[in-house]
Amino acid sequence: MNDIHYMDRISKQMRIEKVYGARALSLFYGRSACARLFSFIILPLVARWSVFSRFYGYLQKRAHSRKKIAPFIAAYKIDVEEFADSVDSFSSFNDFFIRKLKKESRPVDSRSSIAAAPVDGRYLVIDNVSHADGFYVKGQRFNLRSFLRDDRFAEKYQNGSMVIARLCPTDYHRFHFPISGIARPAQLIRGPLFSVNSFALSRRFSTLWENKRELTVIDSDSFGPVCMVEVGATCVGTIHQTFCPNQPVHKGEEKGYFSFGGSCVILLFEKGRIIFDRDLLENSKQNLETRCLFGTSIGICLD
Repeated sequence: MNDIHYMDRISKQMRIEKVYGARALSLFYGRSACARLFSFIILPLVARWSVFSRFYGYLQKRAHSRKKIAPFIAAYKIDVEEFADSVDSFSSFNDFFIRKLKKESRPVDSRSSIAAAPVDGRYLVIDNVSHADGFYVKGQRFNLRSFLRDDRFAEKYQNGSMVIARLCPTDYHRFHFPISGIARPAQLIRGPLFSVNSFALSRRFSTLWENKRELTVIDSDSFGPVCMVEVGATCVGTIHQTFCPNQPVHKGEEKGYFSFGGSCVILLFEKGRIIFDRDLLENSKQNLETRCLFGTSIGICLD
């Protein structure tokens, strides 16, 4: 499997992603004869048979999985000082995985004109969705109609802007509102659970509009109706929503969390509603993800 490079926004240094489950990804998404066989026969079964992800998730909730926490923290150099609770308080690996952070570790940009990053993750931004060619697969366009499963929504965001935020298993896995407004109820769109790792997406970009996902529209004064979609992935059979629908929400408030595994959050803005931050735009034009922390600026609204 080729190295996955990304730009770290804080250090402004290029990094190589340390991939959790790299061997499995290579087996299912690689180019060897064995990988092609697994990709053709086994992968569809694993992705479409939700029992696999549910069973794996069940194992991560068992008490014996606690023994994985310390080695995982050490291997991926996770900062325990950011945790809201002590490592000893976690009753299982999934309990650690859905951990909360201290508020001061993720300050949220409070300016009303700023959209904040909804998750810790690796970000790509696209000024115009209809021009979103080649972000993971050369020449392949993001299929908005298939993604939203609603022609009216697709028309609304057809020439709008998009944010793709990819989370790794090593990331903080709670997601938050990027803007303030009124959040409508989340709508479930059923689908399989393929991996959303960058390497996997380069082999199967259609994953983003095939996988199980939940869609929420946030009505705001500054940014208009913003569509926020949480995308499940292999071993992430459950997307947990913790917000109250049809009520005012504030930027930075928790919206929900993912159970164990990698995952993805996508934001859609109507045309002419947002100008993305320059570093995100420049890196994205080079097909280079930028690692951003939840709460930091991703763009400013257009009045």
